Amino acid sequence: MSEQSASQKSINLQRAFSKEWRELAIKLVLFTCALLTIATTVSIIYVLLEGGLDLFEYVTFSEFFFGTEWSALSEPHSYGILPLLSGTLMIMFGAALIALPLGLASAIFLSEFATDRQRKFIKPSLEVLAGIPTVVYGYFALKFITPVLAVVFPSIPVFNALSAMIVVGIMVMPMVASLCDDALRAVPGSMRQAGYAIGATQFEVTTNVVVPAALSGVLASFVLAMSRAIGETMAVTIAAGSTPKLTGNPLEGIQTMTAFIVQAAKGDAQHSGALFASIFAVAGVLFLITFVMNVISNRIMRRYKETYE
Repeated sequence: MSEQSASQKSINLQRAFSKEWRELAIKLVLFTCALLTIATTVSIIYVLLEGGLDLFEYVTFSEFFFGTEWSALSEPHSYGILPLLSGTLMIMFGAALIALPLGLASAIFLSEFATDRQRKFIKPSLEVLAGIPTVVYGYFALKFITPVLAVVFPSIPVFNALSAMIVVGIMVMPMVASLCDDALRAVPGSMRQAGYAIGATQFEVTTNVVVPAALSGVLASFVLAMSRAIGETMAVTIAAGSTPKLTGNPLEGIQTMTAFIVQAAKGDAQHSGALFASIFAVAGVLFLITFVMNVISNRIMRRYKETYE
């Protein structure tokens, strides 16, 4: 009996030791993955800084950040980023005007008003929109949205900012709807029942109880969607054109920062000089904007986060 007890104890010790090693191995793998993400981010920042700072051997900081002319691909060369920045922000805010209200309204319907049958149909349809390649959206804007706009604005050019705003808004709307839907559905049902108990209608419970309770997730989805709109490339390149112009008129052709990077970063581009350095400089500004927006999103989530038991 004592030999069996000692044998069983040895087996238990071996199992415990093996379990500890497996847990340690899992922790090391997860830690390595976390380090890889940090290393990737640091590497990207290093590459952007190393390449982008070379541009300032040709232009000054004030000329780059406050210049109103951008003609990196034609003579005479000029590297004022404001036309590209204004075009990017115009697309972002225009898309936000379309995507945010439509996405939130869709999420409210899916979460609070839709039946299970309706939800099973609408939710996959939104996911299909999110999965369509961006180049397809670009040609959709070029071949459908712009001709429709031409009926209202006969003088609108083929490449214009308004068409790009609309198509990017359609692109990011599923993201807003999905994230807002998750945030709304995370609100405990007891809060809804409390609203109904005091005589509130379903619409009043939704607008005065559910949406405020999910505010952190809703606002975070808005910021993330705007970050997505800033980084959009192919659809904007096809729909808005490649004319860097400092304008606030959405009926004109513009160029965004991502569109310039696509236009300039070709296989036959020289890997030296001001043009090549300008690609990294513009990408660095774009990275900085998206980084700031992600920081804002995290702060919003922490500021308005609600914890439910």
